[in-house]
Amino acid sequence: MPQLRPALIAVALTLAIATPAQATAGPAITVENDRTQPVFSYADAIREHVYVESTVDSDLDGKLDKVRVDIIRPKESGPGLKVPVIIDESPYYDNSGRGNEGERKVYDAAGNVAKFPLFYDNYFVPRGYAVLNVDMLGTTKSEGCPDIGGKADVLGGKAVIDWLNGRAKAYKADGTPAVADWTTGNAAMIGKSYDGTLANAVAATGVEGLKTIVPISAISSWYKYQRSNGVIYNYDYASWLANYVDTDPEAKCQPVRDKMDAEDGDDTGNYNPFWAERDYIKGLLGDASQVKASVFVIHTVNDLNVKPDNFSVWWKALADRDVPRKIWVGQTQHVDPFDFEGRRGVWVDTLHRWFDHWLHGVSNGIMQEPRADVEVGPAKWISQRDWPAPFAMKATLRPAPDGSLGLKPAAKDSTASFTDVAMSETDMVADVGTPKAGRVAFTTGALPLDLRLSGTPTADLRVKLDKPTSNLTALLVDFGEDTRVDWRRGQGITTLAEEDCYGESTAADDACYKKVVTNVATRPLEIVARGWIDVQNRYSLSQAAPLPVGTYGTVKWLTLPQDYIFKKGHRIGLVIAGTDATYSDEAGTGANVTVDLAKSSVVVPFALTTPLADVPQDKARFHGPDRIELPKPEPEFQFF
Repeated sequence: MPQLRPALIAVALTLAIATPAQATAGPAITVENDRTQPVFSYADAIREHVYVESTVDSDLDGKLDKVRVDIIRPKESGPGLKVPVIIDESPYYDNSGRGNEGERKVYDAAGNVAKFPLFYDNYFVPRGYAVLNVDMLGTTKSEGCPDIGGKADVLGGKAVIDWLNGRAKAYKADGTPAVADWTTGNAAMIGKSYDGTLANAVAATGVEGLKTIVPISAISSWYKYQRSNGVIYNYDYASWLANYVDTDPEAKCQPVRDKMDAEDGDDTGNYNPFWAERDYIKGLLGDASQVKASVFVIHTVNDLNVKPDNFSVWWKALADRDVPRKIWVGQTQHVDPFDFEGRRGVWVDTLHRWFDHWLHGVSNGIMQEPRADVEVGPAKWISQRDWPAPFAMKATLRPAPDGSLGLKPAAKDSTASFTDVAMSETDMVADVGTPKAGRVAFTTGALPLDLRLSGTPTADLRVKLDKPTSNLTALLVDFGEDTRVDWRRGQGITTLAEEDCYGESTAADDACYKKVVTNVATRPLEIVARGWIDVQNRYSLSQAAPLPVGTYGTVKWLTLPQDYIFKKGHRIGLVIAGTDATYSDEAGTGANVTVDLAKSSVVVPFALTTPLADVPQDKARFHGPDRIELPKPEPEFQFF
């Protein structure tokens, strides 16, 4: 026995040394300066994929569709260290790609993703998050058929949240069960365009475990994406988009696309059950009243792809229900905040703090800060308590038969007429002092001070037609030479050669992206707000009501929202026309439209950019919280 004592001592010493090492097998979540710190190795992170079983059979093959989920998470994550999840679900991983540089997934020999698009994985995995790139049903490596905002789109993403929280099944590539024992179940969904739309859709189901969403330039109602009050932007768009994102042989999902074409109501432009299924504000599959997640909205007021009423109406619905929320409102077109000039570092840090608060529970004060950041000029941002500007006042602008626009109603029986023809916006706003058969135009005098439009104007017209219906377009225009964001060119940005980096890199996946600058152009005018309606949808989006020929009727509707500064010396214009050929594929009805000027107006929410103390008292007067009385016309500037 004595001869064994040295060996026993050696074993005891080995155990004594090994045990503490096992107890502290790796880094833990670390928070300093109110932010999680990059203590986990990105290079050593676990890269894997699973197939989550959904509750739908969208391709009608008799089997529930499986959703492909590509995962990257800290090596240390597991039953002993659970981490929250950031999800970007997308239909675009193998066609148009993601981000300004069109990144696609790149796979290794084992079929796992070696390159995850965008910076989310590079930045957040080292800070104690898992990042999931999810292939929307019917796209890339997922099963099924895309149904463009419908049941398959919504419930496929929801199934992933359910799996993370133990309520759904998933399988590895070999068919064995996959269990998400490495996550807290706390999840975020983020993404631009269709990706952000999926985040809105899943949040509207009220699914447990989805703690926050960050929809960027996202759809909240597919009707609003493809319709405006009965006016059709594009015919058979849903089936076209479904075919574009689908990676299967074309014949596989053709029956699904045919069904879309049969149900989309392109013959009327009306809201029907097809669009109600694809409405996340108040629809068949879910709505704003069911949202349990916080919401960080990012959108641009010049996004004429996903038009900005998709964020403004969603935002108001969330506000009405006191959903925790934050918003950034930009002036480019369909652009990610990562590519707002001068804001990349601010964006990454703000998103970091947002996710830390909602997923890791870090008390960092982000919910006590101003709710809204707004771009009020090229790369010029302000912060404010909310959006729209909380103290905006409504000004009622009224057209007159002499072509002026002011506060005083026109004389009784004053009218103006035009014909509903398909006309481009360029033609609608050109030569406003010259009569044109397809439009009527009205302008103020020169503004004596800057006025900021913040919110959604309302067009309120009284018209009669010589046919049962007509499309109507209302344009609010800023006439005045100025250098503005050129959102028409390159979506409003130019990509540079120089890069900056956010996160850690590997040979296969770098964290560096090209910088951008905002495009600007000096022009004599800018179309600020747009609104469209089919007169027969003036009462209801789902029930047409032709206007009796020769009889006046009121047509009142919201334009698209805006946030824009009309500068001192400029003139505000109102153009009323028929079919807007720039944004609608419809032909004009040929109806002659007579506008009763005495009972027609546009109501604009204005916020002063000049402190009231600096405005001469004889130049502006304020009456309560909802009306601003602007100066009476004077010979030198004929204001209003």
